[in-house]
Amino acid sequence: MAMKRRTIDRWAPWMFLGALLLGWELVVRVFGIDEFVLPSATASFMALYNNFGPIMYNTWPTFWTTMVGFGLGIVVGVALGVIIGSSRFMYNGLYPLLVAFNAIPKAAFVPILVVWFGIGVVPATLTAFLICFFPITVNIATGLATIEPELEDVLRALGASRIEVLRKVGLPRSMPLFFASLKIAITLAFVGSVVSELAASNSGIGQLMLSAASTMRVPLMFAGLIVISVMATVMYQVFAVLERRMTGWATRGMDAHG
Repeated sequence: MAMKRRTIDRWAPWMFLGALLLGWELVVRVFGIDEFVLPSATASFMALYNNFGPIMYNTWPTFWTTMVGFGLGIVVGVALGVIIGSSRFMYNGLYPLLVAFNAIPKAAFVPILVVWFGIGVVPATLTAFLICFFPITVNIATGLATIEPELEDVLRALGASRIEVLRKVGLPRSMPLFFASLKIAITLAFVGSVVSELAASNSGIGQLMLSAASTMRVPLMFAGLIVISVMATVMYQVFAVLERRMTGWATRGMDAHG
């Protein structure tokens, strides 16, 4: 019974994906929607096949600018999370500022970044960074700031320093939150890089979609969306696997009840 349940769970995403694609195709065909408004799933995948070379050529810059921005987001997010979460004063002072900064649409930064760094991969990389570091910072800070006072008092009474408490208790308990934030941040990083490419870039999937829009090649635009979603989903799954391997102890009880 448990094996059957695991098999169903494993195939569930593919079943829903198939249903989504089938529904998409049927809606377009049944209602006779014009390709310039909403291309069918078949037309979108045919555009992906027919333009495979240009799409792959532009996929590589998008992927690497996203990953570099994401890497910067991890470094800065973890550093800020540790600083904010390890001090009540820093938490009360910096956290509201980060929330206010995160509320600013990141697309608004793109023209400023273009003025500073010109058109190219740098604005896309920095936009990916700006949009993805916040969830990492918040989760690390939350994990460190929510150490039970009683536990901390006991450890301090046993001679542990503040740094030792953070290192031996705070950081390990933050790991599940950290890996959960990585799954969110990587998808946001793709959003940031593509938004920047749509505004100011000479390469990337965003630039390809902008070029397709100028010539009304809507199926090619949807093909670009498919490529972006595939890249984001694959990277999400990579970090989901890492999460299970690195923090399996935190979800073991949930798995047992699943």
